[in-house]
Amino acid sequence: MRILLIILLLGLAMIGLCVRVIVKKNGRFSSQHIGGSKAMRERGIHCVNTQDWEERHKQKINVNKL
Repeated sequence: MRILLIILLLGLAMIGLCVRVIVKKNGRFSSQHIGGSKAMRERGIHCVNTQDWEERHKQKINVNKL
């Protein structure tokens, strides 16, 4: 009985996500990345991967060769 309830709830969640994509114009979810947020960019906050890349390129020596 519990398994059927779990499957039903997961199915409803999937249907809910599908409806949002189908009904929404262009049918896409908004970007979930920090870099995609205008407010975060204005504050100078970036994705950890972007910050890591920037710091590695500021160094005069190549980190990979150490």
